[in-house]
Amino acid sequence: MSTTPENPTPETLLHDQLLERIRERACGYDRDNAFFTEDLAELSEAGYLRALVPTELGGLGWSFADAVRGQMRLAAAAPATALAVNMHLVWTGVAKVLRDRGDDTLDFVLREAGAGEIFGFGISEAGNDLMLFGSRTVAEPQAGGGYRYTGRKIFTSLSPAWTRLGTMGLDTASDDAPKIVYGFIDREDPDVRTLDDWDTMGMRASQSRTTVLDGAFAAADRIVRRLDPGPNADPLIFGIFANFELLLASVYAGIGDRALELAVAAAHRRTSMKNGGAALSQDPDIRWRIADAALAQEAITPQLLAIARDLDELVDHGSFWFAKLVGVKVRATETAKHVVDQAVRVSGGSSYFAGSELGRLYRDVLAGIFHPSDDESAHSTVANAWLGPLES
Repeated sequence: MSTTPENPTPETLLHDQLLERIRERACGYDRDNAFFTEDLAELSEAGYLRALVPTELGGLGWSFADAVRGQMRLAAAAPATALAVNMHLVWTGVAKVLRDRGDDTLDFVLREAGAGEIFGFGISEAGNDLMLFGSRTVAEPQAGGGYRYTGRKIFTSLSPAWTRLGTMGLDTASDDAPKIVYGFIDREDPDVRTLDDWDTMGMRASQSRTTVLDGAFAAADRIVRRLDPGPNADPLIFGIFANFELLLASVYAGIGDRALELAVAAAHRRTSMKNGGAALSQDPDIRWRIADAALAQEAITPQLLAIARDLDELVDHGSFWFAKLVGVKVRATETAKHVVDQAVRVSGGSSYFAGSELGRLYRDVLAGIFHPSDDESAHSTVANAWLGPLES
């Protein structure tokens, strides 16, 4: 029996009792380097994985602004759980972007997600700083229009649980080659292997393991794009970029929110012998640190919601869309790092212990600097938007 409330909002679906159970499990997942199996079961039962699926296809019909609020709430409870769920939401979000603009290419993603399938994001490759604009994976064309993919995909979140994997590779064999080919493969494919190689500093429960494709097959009806390598104005590229950056930023904004809560609680809890046992909340230096963190953190949510509403309302930012998206991602991740750092300084040595929630947030938040777009790429994107491309 479904536990989804009628007409759920992010606040009613991800209610406090559910989030508290998820938060309580996070320490154990992190300690044991274990996948968030129980979290995923509860979130699936509640309907959260169907958030961006239209109601007529079995989903909740949420807006992107709703998804931002949901991911912030979930990440405040368990960042690694939220980060992994992000990758499923990205694909359903890409399908929504296309559908909202009259393109039904990925409607099968929405139908299958509405029926309970879980989508993984198999795009990243070691050493591929071109990201969506190039690939080290071979996409070999097959009779009938399908493709076989051979290569390695890294940081494949949801590795123990995904049932469909969206991926890409480079076709150098066709008459119109080269082409970047996007397709979806099934978990049951015998030519897909998942390595047990996820042993990281943070975001451990995401189990973002390496996926090895040894000729994994995507049927013709699961090949969704064949694009020229390099920057491309295709709506699929925009959809991937918009969802990845926006939802990723939401996760780190949630980390910042929780770190600020923990800093405030620590300031009220800790006392100073120098000041006659007064709470540190009365210490001017501690008050300044918390105010500094709050000033930075409170600027992020309005930005995220503004970008999300523009995506919902099909606002045309033209060449500035990508600059806006990388900008909010960088600001969210860098702000979260700063807020967590201030919270650790306020909370004292207890946060240095491995089992401390704030210590875990300190490790988790560092992952933000590795997600695309990184700081250098983001600055290049923004410079191109404002100044035009570099002259050759």
